[in-house]
Amino acid sequence: MSSPKVLFGFHAVGVRLKTAPQSIIEIYFEPTRRDARMRQFLDKVREANVRLIEADGLRIAKLAGSHGHQGVAARVEPVAQARSLDDLLEQLEPTGAAPLLLVLDGITDPHNLGACLRVADGAGAHAVIAPKDHAAGINATVAKVASGAAETMPYFMVTNLARTLGELKERNIWVIGTSDDAPKTLYQVDLKGPVALVLGAEGAGMRQLTRKTCDELVSIPMAGAVESLNVSVASGVCLYEALRQRS
Repeated sequence: MSSPKVLFGFHAVGVRLKTAPQSIIEIYFEPTRRDARMRQFLDKVREANVRLIEADGLRIAKLAGSHGHQGVAARVEPVAQARSLDDLLEQLEPTGAAPLLLVLDGITDPHNLGACLRVADGAGAHAVIAPKDHAAGINATVAKVASGAAETMPYFMVTNLARTLGELKERNIWVIGTSDDAPKTLYQVDLKGPVALVLGAEGAGMRQLTRKTCDELVSIPMAGAVESLNVSVASGVCLYEALRQRS
C-alpha cells in the first residue's frame, strides 16, 4: 500500500467521505469556522465515525500545501482503482458500454488537470490518460480543483503515449485529435462508438507523433476573436458533445 496522502476542501474530502469513508485516517478542521456548511460537513464526519482533529488555518494550510483549504483537510489511504488501462477496458467489455476516453498530451498545470478530471467525471468518461513525462501527476491541488473527481476518475499515466494510442486502435477505439487547422469540426464526427479524444496543451497543441497517431483530426469552431480555448474548457466541449450524441 502506498503512503497516505492529503485531500483538502469540502468537495474533495466530502466525496471521499461519501465513497470510501473507511480509507480516511483523520480529518482536520478549523473550529473557528462555524457556518452552516461546516456544521453539515462535521455532522457527516461524525455519522461516518471518522476521527476529527481541531487545527488552526495555518496548520491546515501546511498540511494541504495550499491556503485554499476552506478549513478542511484529510489524511487518507489510497483507494484501489483499476490497476491499468487494460484492466479498465476489460471490465467495460461485458457491460456493452462504448469506451469514452480523454487523452491529455502535455498538460503540466495541476489546475488544468484538476478541471479536466472534473469535466471528465461530469460527462461520464471512463478514464483520463496522459504521458508520464510532460504531464502533471495527482497532487493535493489537483484533487481540490477536481472537486472529488480525482477520487472517482481513473487517471493513467503511460510511458509511451503513441504506443498506447496504437493499442487503443487495436481495440477498435477511434482516436480523434483536436487541432485548430483540422478540416472537420467536432460536430461533424460520430462520437457514439468507442472513442478516445486527444487534446494538447493550449498554444503548443499535441506533439507531432501524437498528432500522426490519431485516426482523425477535428477542430472546435471559434466564432470570436480568441484563437483557442483553455484545455479544460475544450475537454468539456468535446466530452459533452460525445455525451449529447450518446444520449
